Amino acid sequence: MPRAFLRVGGATLARHQLALALSAGCERIACLAKALEPELVELQHEAERAGARFHMISGGRALSGLVTANDELLLLSDGLVPSPADALELIERAPTVLVLPAESAVPAGFERIDLNHAGAGLMVLPGRLIERLNDLPSDADPVSSLLRIALQAGITQRLVPQSVTSNSRWLLVRDEDAAHAAENGWMERHTAGKGRTAGQALAAFATRRFGPALLHAGSGSRALAVAALAFVLIGAGAGWFGYAALGLGLCAPAWLAHRSAVIIGKIQNDALGTVPQLLAREAPFEWLLDVIIAGLLVVAIPALPGEPLWQRCFAPIMLLGLFRLVPGAVQGKWALWLGDRMILALLLCGLTLGKLIGIAVPALAAMLLFAGILFSRKAIGITRA
Repeated sequence: MPRAFLRVGGATLARHQLALALSAGCERIACLAKALEPELVELQHEAERAGARFHMISGGRALSGLVTANDELLLLSDGLVPSPADALELIERAPTVLVLPAESAVPAGFERIDLNHAGAGLMVLPGRLIERLNDLPSDADPVSSLLRIALQAGITQRLVPQSVTSNSRWLLVRDEDAAHAAENGWMERHTAGKGRTAGQALAAFATRRFGPALLHAGSGSRALAVAALAFVLIGAGAGWFGYAALGLGLCAPAWLAHRSAVIIGKIQNDALGTVPQLLAREAPFEWLLDVIIAGLLVVAIPALPGEPLWQRCFAPIMLLGLFRLVPGAVQGKWALWLGDRMILALLLCGLTLGKLIGIAVPALAAMLLFAGILFSRKAIGITRA
């Protein structure tokens, strides 16, 4: 299998490189290939949908016909998968040749350029240098040749920081085993820092464990988002038939599945520039979930004789409203836990099963209101005279 067709995160290495080129503003995409494979046709469609022109070339001399002296050329080595954000920042001051320490880069497969440095697989060159490819044999490797031409022309070298290379953010994938290893580090990097509460930590773990399989299957975040919607609708149906505790219990896996879908959607957006589908977007689902949790609480709270429906709705609506308002008004890590609907759903389910939900909902609302006032006053520095 050609190196460019190896997959990381469900997308070929060529697709990752195309996303970077489009993010950098490239208007024409030239792909060095010997034959028009189905993967290249898919790549061409992606480029054209983004408004870029796609060219398949067989050698460096064909490349020189596409580039004028006034153009800038972004070159990516075969198999390179850099972090798009890091790469765009490093090539901001063009023209430039990105380099790595030879001691660690050469064993990883990067091309040595002198005693101390190796090419990092990414460079931005002025178009005037491309004409020099015509002086080389037709079978010369264009990328390697342009690296030497750029060095001879005195193009500025820029060292890729160690903080980038040491965290799976700058990879050269050479075979299937390396692709699997790169994928694990890639998923770990994209889920790092997303486990600040119990529910979020579980969602991040589930993403690392099952995300690659979903991405390779092509469903990505869509399958998890559909599962989340199914859980929450079944929970609403259970509440309609009077099983409020079951409904609240189902809201926990619904939130967990959707949180995992959100993480996968952000991974796809960061790496490939794809827009998350509506079902995988955070805000619409969480509003729906809060409305259904409030409705389930109305069913769960025992009705008092002669009590109108609006009175039974008041406490659940206040509780869910405060869970939305208070995190934005206070400071501190504990505020993050108020957005963890898995914990909230399980807590309310347990209180319902324990026949305590009637007093627990107004009590929780009062506690939340008091905590919000106390910590928001402290946060803005209000003190008594």
